[in-house]
Amino acid sequence: MPQFPFAPRVFRFLTIPFLFASAALNAQNSPAPAPAASPTAAPAAPIQDESSKQDATKSPSAQQPSDNSELVTQDTPTTFKVRVNLALVRVVVRDSKGKVVPNLRKEDFQLFDNRKPQAITYFSVETPESQALKPVASTPTNEEPGATPEELQAAAKKLPQRFVAVLFDDVHLSMEDASVVRDAATRLFGSLAPSDRVGMFSASGQFHTSFTADHELLAKSLLSLIPHPTTGGAGFHDCPDVSYYQADLIQNKSDQQALNLAGEDAVQCAFNGDESKIAQAMLLAQTAASRALALGDQDTEYAYRHIEDAVRQLSAMPGQRIMVFVSPGFIPSTLWSETSELIDRATRAGIVINTIDARGLYTPDLGGDIADPSHDSQLTRGFKASYRLAAQSAQDQVLEQFAYGTGGTFFHNRNDIDEGLRQAVAAPPLSYLLGFSPQNLKADGRFHGLKVSLTNKQKYSIQARNGYYAPKTIPNPVEAAKQEIREAVFSQEELHDLPVDVQTQFFKKDATSARLSVLARFDVKGIHFRKAEGRNADILTIVTAIFDDNGNYITGGQKTVQMKLLDTTYSRLSRSGLTLKSSYDVKPGSYMVRLVVRDDAGSQMAARNGAVVIPN
Repeated sequence: MPQFPFAPRVFRFLTIPFLFASAALNAQNSPAPAPAASPTAAPAAPIQDESSKQDATKSPSAQQPSDNSELVTQDTPTTFKVRVNLALVRVVVRDSKGKVVPNLRKEDFQLFDNRKPQAITYFSVETPESQALKPVASTPTNEEPGATPEELQAAAKKLPQRFVAVLFDDVHLSMEDASVVRDAATRLFGSLAPSDRVGMFSASGQFHTSFTADHELLAKSLLSLIPHPTTGGAGFHDCPDVSYYQADLIQNKSDQQALNLAGEDAVQCAFNGDESKIAQAMLLAQTAASRALALGDQDTEYAYRHIEDAVRQLSAMPGQRIMVFVSPGFIPSTLWSETSELIDRATRAGIVINTIDARGLYTPDLGGDIADPSHDSQLTRGFKASYRLAAQSAQDQVLEQFAYGTGGTFFHNRNDIDEGLRQAVAAPPLSYLLGFSPQNLKADGRFHGLKVSLTNKQKYSIQARNGYYAPKTIPNPVEAAKQEIREAVFSQEELHDLPVDVQTQFFKKDATSARLSVLARFDVKGIHFRKAEGRNADILTIVTAIFDDNGNYITGGQKTVQMKLLDTTYSRLSRSGLTLKSSYDVKPGSYMVRLVVRDDAGSQMAARNGAVVIPN
């Protein structure tokens, strides 16, 4: 079986080159972004805050510098330094019964990069509760009543944290398997948390439901799950009848036995067993093999394009990203490079792919599909049966690669598809986050294998990403900084390098519109200024993103704040703090606010999440 190295979602300096492909963060003179036009479109990037030029002076904080030359808010990015490389590896440890193992410490883990032991410099234990969004203090600025603490808490629990894309391979599913999978999928919603959002996709592209918490809508969409093969159908048999597996042997592997068998089939079906026609039969065999391979490749390529589309949409969602691929498997033939590319794209976007073999615990079928019996001759029947057996065994290799290449799980050889879906969709009750800094990392684009093990050698199963790709070039510091910000905006990871708190205000214009202000309050003492011309200098880049209750990007903005503080001003702000405000037009409803801050002098970052409710 071909083996391929696959990349994880790891480093802030390597990640997600395509999230903001359509709108760079430094598009300085663009208008504020409009809400996404359709659920399938990737969200627009935060571009610039229209209110940024006035926020520094109109902030509610009374302690703003009186000398505008000391604090200037503008829309032009500056030169950044590159942060210290920190690789993060999420790990789930399970015992022999599949239960998550708790109470492990940093000392219990070993981490290897290309077989070289690494010092674990960051360690945390994460649970769904520890990752839950917290309400942000929000104050109405007019006489409209604000949300109660109970309403804020309830809204925070319902805002999205995990996004699950369930992808059904209806291109390769049989009708029987589709029925079993459809029935099992209707029962998976009980394992979802209120903060989970699920989208449904199909490999044929025939049905698609955007990420939602509406379980009834998801259940209705499952009614569209039926086989949609792109080529032919049951009952059609070429002469000779060459399977995709046999065609791959003939065309790509130059297997003479497979060709001879196809030639003998042609003698029987086209020439009534007249062996004197073997030359003509061999030509028919070559033609049939070429046709079977082209049609099989077409099926696979068609499925790949829709898998790629699901990966693209999932990669733009702000939170943990999981894909569940339900398929009977298929044979990629010469398309393993496409498999590798898809896995690489998924892992760079932080997507874990869990795969489920839709065939369940199957018995090898030597005779083929009973609904579509083979027309093999007595001379070739035994060999053709062995090919069918080999093909049935080989077609789950791609599912194994998708799962293990992204740090997911491969559920197979079991009939309880319900349990497989439940495990694949549900968040683990506990995971461990390990961090390390790769030493002497070369910009050569090579794969680095990662391995996580336990020091006590206990026989636990460990689920973790198995590697990453080094950058191919040394990133430009400005571009590297932008990538860090881009990744942070569409993550829910909280960063605490810089001391910043977030609050919000809103003003109800009428029953259908409001003005939401996001206030970032900095503890100036925690910012690492540099001395320049007798002043305390630093530049802050502040990005705000606002997402709705299904995780769709609504609006946001970016600003840079140049600080050249006199010592007297620095001393005063060290006591009072510094508050900056950004304002946006929204409709009443529940929102997730994401604030990301990066400073130039210390190359430090902060990221905060918060739930906001604007009552109707």
